[in-house]
Amino acid sequence: MFDFSSIADGFALLFSAWGPWALIVPGLVIGLVFGVIPGLQTSMAMAMFLPITFTMDFLSAILFLTSIFTGGMFGGGITAILMNIPGTSSAVATTFDGYPMTRKGLHNEALGLSLGASCIGAVIGYTILLLLIKPLTGVVLSMGPTEMFVIILWGLTLISTLSGGYMIRSLLIGVVGLLVGTIGMSSNGVIRGTFGNPNLLDGVAIIPAMIGMFAASELFSLPKAGAKASNALQAINMGGVFRGAIHSIKYPGTIVRGGIMGTVIGAVPGIGSSVANLVSYGSAKRRSKDPDSFGKGNPNGVVASEAANSSSEGGSMVSLFALGIPGGAGTAVLLAAFNVHNVTGGPRFMADQADVIYAIILANIAQAFLLLFVGLLLLPVLATIVRVPRSILGPSVLVVATFGCFGITGDLTGPITLVVFSAIGWVLRKYRYSVAAAVIGMMLGGMAESELLRSYQISGGNFSYVLGRPITLGLLALLIGSLIAPYVIARIRKSRAKA
Repeated sequence: MFDFSSIADGFALLFSAWGPWALIVPGLVIGLVFGVIPGLQTSMAMAMFLPITFTMDFLSAILFLTSIFTGGMFGGGITAILMNIPGTSSAVATTFDGYPMTRKGLHNEALGLSLGASCIGAVIGYTILLLLIKPLTGVVLSMGPTEMFVIILWGLTLISTLSGGYMIRSLLIGVVGLLVGTIGMSSNGVIRGTFGNPNLLDGVAIIPAMIGMFAASELFSLPKAGAKASNALQAINMGGVFRGAIHSIKYPGTIVRGGIMGTVIGAVPGIGSSVANLVSYGSAKRRSKDPDSFGKGNPNGVVASEAANSSSEGGSMVSLFALGIPGGAGTAVLLAAFNVHNVTGGPRFMADQADVIYAIILANIAQAFLLLFVGLLLLPVLATIVRVPRSILGPSVLVVATFGCFGITGDLTGPITLVVFSAIGWVLRKYRYSVAAAVIGMMLGGMAESELLRSYQISGGNFSYVLGRPITLGLLALLIGSLIAPYVIARIRKSRAKA
């Protein structure tokens, strides 16, 4: 189960230089700040700061981005507890009991419980990933280009079918994203979709496009959001918060169940922390001897939600490492960092760079412990950040994003791409299309085309080749099942409702 040689190499890699460690605390701070402000998602922070990682080595870049991810998971729960406004979608369930605790004057304990559960949940998620890496390596090495192509399609299908009743729209925009990802010169020398523009020969500038669709498009709506910070925000008592963090270990069953649920759910593309926190909360309520106390300030509710949303980060890394396919918005940014550093996730990455994978996992476990101290120190400051007017915040972040995109491309291609895809992202959000499906489609378009071309070359264009690949047939069955399942479940629920 453990590859002790690679783990030892991972430790050696981590402690060979101080650079990667020096980036973790700034990353946690950035994630906490973006997480605590309603409307600024963790994936937005990762996309905004992605250009900074271009000059870093691969390990430092990934640790910096994952630390933003880790900080954002806890940051979203701060306003959920203090103001009943989830800072991120992963903190929705935290509001159910966190804010009632604040109304009872237990806000310090609630914040401590949230911080403690977040740290332990993150440790659980990455520990499970540590256990799974070696068995996964053997499985993914048995996959060829045909299986990888079907997995890409299946991942997009899962993301689309879990988009809240807008499956057809999400599937459509995912396919459009795949097509946009093939713009430029293909691996066999064919130029497509450039319309004579030489700037598109290497394809659409993915990083500015992703920043535009994830970050800038959401910033357009911030001034309208009008999320008002309460003038009566409770004073933060560090002693109370610390006691709450210690008290979180009094709920071991809730934390472990939430951590396992979050890891499993996070590993499924398209679900992630937004669903994990709700599922874990529902499970804790069903198992409770006093379910009526949930929604009225039950500490179990806060612990269940925060443990699940933090552990989902480790789960989301499974598909990224094993298949090179992001499970959601945050891991899509990590995939972009992979591409920038000429690293391709998947079977060969797991086999050839196991030491790097173990170094990332071990460093993220350390991040969880660092979050405990950084979170305790910054809580009083973070509680006041929510008072920043959105009309000032939005334009400021947008200007920084524009300069960052100019630095990426070295000319106006970056800012123009940012503006164009910001508008596209705003339209997609307005009409309920999945922005995540579009971005992931764009990023996987080239990979899907390469795997399909390799499959064609190996099979000689003979479709019967697929019939001799049982893993491919199994994956195709899962793909078809994920398309049909939502309709079947809806019909069953409708028939039960009529009965």
